[in-house]
Amino acid sequence: MPVRPFVDLHAHSSVSDGTEPPAQVMAAARAAGLDVVALTDHDTWDGWDEAAAAVGRTGVALVRGAEISTSAGGTSVHLLSYLHDPQARGLGAAVARARESRLGRARRMVERIAQDFDLTWEEVERRLEPGGTVGRPHIADALVDRGYVADRSTAFTELLDTRGPYYVPYDAPDVIEAIELVRRAGGVPVMAHPRAGSRGRVVEDEVIAQMAEAGLAGLEVDHRDHDEGAKAQLRGLAAELDLFVTGSSDYHGAGKPNRLGEHLTDPDVLAQIESEGYLPVLRP
Repeated sequence: MPVRPFVDLHAHSSVSDGTEPPAQVMAAARAAGLDVVALTDHDTWDGWDEAAAAVGRTGVALVRGAEISTSAGGTSVHLLSYLHDPQARGLGAAVARARESRLGRARRMVERIAQDFDLTWEEVERRLEPGGTVGRPHIADALVDRGYVADRSTAFTELLDTRGPYYVPYDAPDVIEAIELVRRAGGVPVMAHPRAGSRGRVVEDEVIAQMAEAGLAGLEVDHRDHDEGAKAQLRGLAAELDLFVTGSSDYHGAGKPNRLGEHLTDPDVLAQIESEGYLPVLRP
């Protein structure tokens, strides 16, 4: 029988809050034994071209995607969009607004932190790739370099938590609107880590049902932020709503302990995503 490919559908590069350039993410995917990886940087697809150029030399197929910041009644929802048209104006405009809001939010968070810690915006800004998407991980890295915390995870737990005094929310499109924009752009929308309660509030099943009605295609079930109970519950919900399930690492290079390939997606699900998407999977 042919060997089924190893597929990881959630990875970040330094174009957003990962620590490795897109080409290095592709090389890391090869080293991890993956056959397919999705590049899903936050609110941008500026890393696609560099990752695509590495497909031939790494032998790893590329799923072009993004992790889009959205909101449902004030609760943050991350939406993975796969294989959408990068020229689609509606989706591009919504993502650009979210990226701009992230920048203003990060500046305000640094201002708050600076009241208690010696930290400047310049220390955070120099960690950004030109045109990249800023996020709390960049602030976390600056705090680590200053010696205030040991690592990114500690920074999030002790200083940057959504319920902490330094947190500032940012404007993001409504999740239903975002799903519709992804679909109009020919993309395939999947809800990222739906039960990652350690990151903050999560939405109820009723909201996920509304998302499914709007065109949501799947749920990211196999993820390190989900315990076995959450995975079982999500599989049942996905079956009830006729959604497929995915598994992913949510890789950020050295920025998080997540390792490429620690959770995988069924190749049949990848085939379904490709059949629905505007773009093809780029293969060696």
